[in-house]
Amino acid sequence: VVGAQQFIQPDAASRHGLIQAVGVANKRSLPLPEKALMRIAIPLLSLALIAGCAVTNQAVKPIDPQGLIGVWKVDLQPTPSAPAYFQEFVVSSVKGKSFAGTFYGAPIEQARINTDWGVVRIAFVTSDQSGPYNHSAALNGSQLEGLTNSTGRDFLSYWSATKP
Repeated sequence: VVGAQQFIQPDAASRHGLIQAVGVANKRSLPLPEKALMRIAIPLLSLALIAGCAVTNQAVKPIDPQGLIGVWKVDLQPTPSAPAYFQEFVVSSVKGKSFAGTFYGAPIEQARINTDWGVVRIAFVTSDQSGPYNHSAALNGSQLEGLTNSTGRDFLSYWSATKP
């Protein structure tokens, strides 16, 4: 109710009570035109600061996911100190935002490719008797770095792969 004294014209005693009630009785307060200017200036200054801090979207170079095609040597060692444990990841074809192949000998299902952020990222599902395995990976240079989440065996595993 700041500025209520502009619209309400009560007598002096009741006006003093009203002003005290709404908390605008301050001899140091700005006159109304300056208050209105401040109400406009503060939000405009805030917007200018936000706009100045905003990061512009940079154009992302298109990435060709066809480099996924081929046989990958996957290191599935369970911990960094464990001996290497290799299996194959075979990408037989890439079509649009999907691909086909096998991982650890199991057929790949629900395969997806995302290149929107300037990196080839993939996700897919395989399964065995214990249940589904949800995999994801990013292609960094000539190496895939991925994660596998086994819902049936209750583990999350890091893996890396290179083309031999």
